[in-house]
Amino acid sequence: MTMNSSDTSLRYLALGDSYTIGEGVPAPGTWPYQLAAALRAEGISLEDPQVIATTGWTTDELAAAIDEAAPQGPFALVSLLIGVNNQYRGRPLAEYRQQFEQLLQRAIALAGENPARVLVLSTPDWGFTPYAQANGRDAAQVAREIDDFNAAASACCGDYNVAFVDITATSRDDGANPAMLVEDGLHPSALMYQRWMQQALPVAAALLKAQTPA
Repeated sequence: MTMNSSDTSLRYLALGDSYTIGEGVPAPGTWPYQLAAALRAEGISLEDPQVIATTGWTTDELAAAIDEAAPQGPFALVSLLIGVNNQYRGRPLAEYRQQFEQLLQRAIALAGENPARVLVLSTPDWGFTPYAQANGRDAAQVAREIDDFNAAASACCGDYNVAFVDITATSRDDGANPAMLVEDGLHPSALMYQRWMQQALPVAAALLKAQTPA
């Protein structure tokens, strides 16, 4: 783990799947690392994230990985972005809703039982990517299912007073542009992650500034 300066004190835990670990992108280009750097640029002393994420993980697989990693809270910021692989594998929406809520509860616990330290990003839409087109996936169906999963996640965040940042429209905008994707034609590039980070930044900054004494 690297820090921006010797006085960095706030810890950040990023939970998720390929969109958090950044499949095909060096760590500094992923949105959690870009977010930490941008927050430091705003004067918020935040460590680079501890990341628990792997390409392909579903909600239950992320839960098992958290068990194994046993991260030690409390963290000043915990981010959660999970769901695309549940949708990709055709897993039931009701199962996702239940398992997402359990993960959200764990994220809150890792944030010192403080929901104001948790940030959730919506699941991006991969249905318009060259990979999806090459594999004959129905973009409209993928979009509907992603929207249903995100509606469930958003409602759950509302129940727990957790910040929810909707990046799905951004993922659809220019979603087939090669500059916004890595070589596999599926996963986002650092440029797309930068767009997501820019949406998350003001929300994360407000959460962290509320924790910092004036």
